[in-house]
Amino acid sequence: MDIQVQSFFLKEDGQIPNNPTLPVIFYQNAFDGEDGGRSPEEIEAAFNSHGWTNSWSGDVYDYLHYHSNTHEVLGVRRGTGTILAGGDSGQRLEVKPGDVILLPAGTGHMKVESSDDFEVVGAYPEGAEPNLMERDPAKAAQAKNTIGNAGIPGQDPVYGEDDQSPMRHKWIK
Repeated sequence: MDIQVQSFFLKEDGQIPNNPTLPVIFYQNAFDGEDGGRSPEEIEAAFNSHGWTNSWSGDVYDYLHYHSNTHEVLGVRRGTGTILAGGDSGQRLEVKPGDVILLPAGTGHMKVESSDDFEVVGAYPEGAEPNLMERDPAKAAQAKNTIGNAGIPGQDPVYGEDDQSPMRHKWIK
């Protein structure tokens, strides 16, 4: 298993707050099933075992939205797609089975395109119930206060309690 990890910050665009202190983390090949590693079918069980629950499977909304009250993790179970993170001037992520995107609270995201069989598993730390926020300058300004209250989860959704995990390394200073 050759996991490649990228992280990047996204700027507020006036309508989507994004997260001012935590980067998006993109784990490529986290569940690719290569070399005896975990398969895409194991994504939900792994997330749940690491405290990321209230999980669901299906598609990603095709309009820009965010959750101001909790972080979200998305793991690609099947198919391929393009996820836009951050808003119109954000980053496009080409995803395939086994890839995982960790979105800190406030990060705008949407599906741009996908194959017909595209399916992701989503989950939230400690089973949080996400709110659903859309583009709105007034709400984005209010959301900034809520975003800071989301806290840092106890475990990385992919690596669990490993102190060297990408989430712990990049989110805990």
